[in-house]
Amino acid sequence: MHVISQYRDFFLTYLGNQSINKEPRNLYEPIEYIVGLGGKRMRPILTLMASEVFNTDYKKALPAAMAVEVFHNFSLVHDDIMDDAPLRRGNETVHEKWDLNTGILSGDAMLILAYQYFEQYEPIIFRNLAKLFSKTALEVCEGQQWDVDFEGRKDVTIPEYLKMIEYKTAVLVAAAMKMGAIVAEASEENANLIYEFGLNLGLAFQLQDDFLDAFGNPETFGKQVGGDIIENKKTYLYLKALEFSTKEDAQQLMHLFSVQLADNSEKISAVKEIFNRSGASKATQEAIQEYTFKAFDTLVKMNIEEEKKAILRAFGEALMGRKV
Repeated sequence: MHVISQYRDFFLTYLGNQSINKEPRNLYEPIEYIVGLGGKRMRPILTLMASEVFNTDYKKALPAAMAVEVFHNFSLVHDDIMDDAPLRRGNETVHEKWDLNTGILSGDAMLILAYQYFEQYEPIIFRNLAKLFSKTALEVCEGQQWDVDFEGRKDVTIPEYLKMIEYKTAVLVAAAMKMGAIVAEASEENANLIYEFGLNLGLAFQLQDDFLDAFGNPETFGKQVGGDIIENKKTYLYLKALEFSTKEDAQQLMHLFSVQLADNSEKISAVKEIFNRSGASKATQEAIQEYTFKAFDTLVKMNIEEEKKAILRAFGEALMGRKV
């Protein structure tokens, strides 16, 4: 097996050879643009890594990894439209650089292109990849709709929130890993276990993202700290703070999450104080640890070499070791 940076380089080399030089250019240029903007490339890396966990050369998994990355970027294009976001990875979003109709249509084309990468596999692998992909794509849409629905609700529960982030974020991480197992023709048990590993790691990753959004270091987090607070997003931190707070703090928190201010620095500071005072910060960190350990528990059941279990565990630890 290789180290994470090598898998990333392998994927970027493959990506660089996937020029979509077709007409009409206004359909395909936005696709090249968004896929080329960068990002961590975590999902395709997981697909390549998983294939080698099950003793298959990563090169066989490159088309599946590309499908995962194209789908992920398709979801970002449409998310940016729904959020009316001006920037993605520090650059103009597709609908801002071109227009709304182009963003919708290019996004649609990306979903179809993602499926086409599976055509490079023999029928049985193609069928299994496409079946998993269809299930995952629908779940991502369901998660996005729940996220939208929650914006207008004041009664979102912790289980509802966890289900939303599972579908919106974690299932694609899990599917990326299982696709590597499918390409490697791993046993059904091992394929399901690595899916479970990815699902729990994806949940831990998203909860950590919520935590870092409030308490992260702007220099290492890579996004505006306090963004969720500014946008009044009902994250795990917020829901736990409501659950644990005094009546006065809960009322203040609900008020702060009902207003938009010209200067948000005081709002961010006041909300973070409630997060800490209520114990929500500690509870969120405990949940991150719980889901990380759940992921590691699946490794015990997996029928692979101990050294490969250690590599997967080290990857999970590195992912959860992002600095606050």
